[in-house]
Amino acid sequence: MNQPYQNPQFFWLSETNPGFPHPELATRDGILAIGGDLSVERLLEAYKNGIFPWFNPDDPIIWWSPDPRFVLFPEELRVSKSMRPYFNQQKYTVTFDTEFERVIRHCAHTKRQGQGGGTWITEDMREAYIEMHRAGWAHSVEVRKEGELVGGLYGVCIGKCFFGESMFAHASNASKFGFITLCRRLQELGFWMIDCQQPTQHLASLGAVNVRRRDFLKVLKRNNTEASMVGNWQNLLIENPEDDENIRLEVL
Repeated sequence: MNQPYQNPQFFWLSETNPGFPHPELATRDGILAIGGDLSVERLLEAYKNGIFPWFNPDDPIIWWSPDPRFVLFPEELRVSKSMRPYFNQQKYTVTFDTEFERVIRHCAHTKRQGQGGGTWITEDMREAYIEMHRAGWAHSVEVRKEGELVGGLYGVCIGKCFFGESMFAHASNASKFGFITLCRRLQELGFWMIDCQQPTQHLASLGAVNVRRRDFLKVLKRNNTEASMVGNWQNLLIENPEDDENIRLEVL
């Protein structure tokens, strides 16, 4: 995120005005509101309504609801021929929720094209999502080679939707390996959609597509009546993770 913050008349959040406006009131660029905080409660309210925070380190919190929205439907996942040997030979191993703080730190420090020397995953953002993880709503995927963490991603789960936030790779195709593993498992568990927020060539190659915001919000309206798998996902790969004592089913 490289453009400096501008100050037109956006919707400002405050303690006395904690709610979000309707997502379709966002600007053409996708900015919906400014201000507020990064509490677990506000973040959950944002995600269930298709809103996410994204801002430069010196800016106030900026909340987004872009149109179109970039998503991947698990049944439409594409695995290229070049990726198949990674799975056939099991070049990496994957775990869930074993090193959330390391994963988000690597995501913050990984250099990306066009990002320069900064990162949008500020210390405040890291602490906010660590709290989301401790509350059981944010989850990490760890990709390892010979025990060493070489890739991963993290995001938020509500109902039958996973809202991806960021990923990193320190070895060839490590983040793709983790994302594909997650996507396949979520499909087995009956998940409907993975929100990728903004278009990237990396995710487009895996089958992510643009959808109209109104269609995205229709999915979320149904999704908000679904129970979420809240808790630690370390046993996500077992046959029935919902039977795990570390998981509770909760409807927001």
